[in-house]
Amino acid sequence: MVKEEKFIMAGGCAVRVSDTLEGERTVVLLHGYLESLDVWDRFTELLAPQVRVVAADLPGHGISEVKGEVHTMEFMADTVHAAMETLGIGRAVVVGHSMGGYVALEMLRKYPEAFAGLVLFHSTPNPDSEKKREDRLREIHLIEGGKKELIARSFPHVGFAPQNRKRLAWAVEELSDQITLTEDAGIVAVLKGIRDRHDLNGTMRGSGVPQMMLFGRYDEYVTPETAAEVIRNQPQARAVWLENSGHMGFVEEPAAAADALLSFVAEAYGDVSPEAAG
Repeated sequence: MVKEEKFIMAGGCAVRVSDTLEGERTVVLLHGYLESLDVWDRFTELLAPQVRVVAADLPGHGISEVKGEVHTMEFMADTVHAAMETLGIGRAVVVGHSMGGYVALEMLRKYPEAFAGLVLFHSTPNPDSEKKREDRLREIHLIEGGKKELIARSFPHVGFAPQNRKRLAWAVEELSDQITLTEDAGIVAVLKGIRDRHDLNGTMRGSGVPQMMLFGRYDEYVTPETAAEVIRNQPQARAVWLENSGHMGFVEEPAAAADALLSFVAEAYGDVSPEAAG
């Protein structure tokens, strides 16, 4: 697999991107909070033979630029859209993991013409609850108080189903290292943006863009109960359950996740009928 990594200017923001370059159909991968484009490396290998795969470090994450004190979901959506334009991508299946899903949904609201399809991995169109907003504020205080290492030690393993944590200890360690390397200012700016994001249930439900949502049976962030409610509220979207996953299904069950995504991509681009895609 050939993969090019480089920096590009996207709407005035310096962004690191990776691009497998070849393929008539394009998938754009948007990582979650405290991740980077590197989280998609192994998953990309399963997709790249069939589609062009582009991933980006969202502003404030990885080694992309930090721009100001607040990174709203709208700002990050604008940046992703500008990156697609810079790379000559007219339409793509945009895939968002967790926070990346919030960015994808904001992008759907503003730039629906850029979508061949929308995929949410362990994400929802819901805004933060009041309790979650308070949790974000506490996390901001930890970062500003120089206690990022507490997050790096406690956050990553919760993303995986209990039965997968030992098997995927390397992935837990990689996420922990990524948190340590992420700039404090970037984390705080993103947390403020996540905390203040809008309810996009109406945007998602009212869109004619093909949609798929993948949820984990053991997800402690988007719990099965929350996922079931989202599925009821978004009947137009295909729902896929990853039966042995927590919040990191593309790492925990990569083959099943890739099969579902590639089937959806074929349908979204009109290569097969929804019935044939299953």
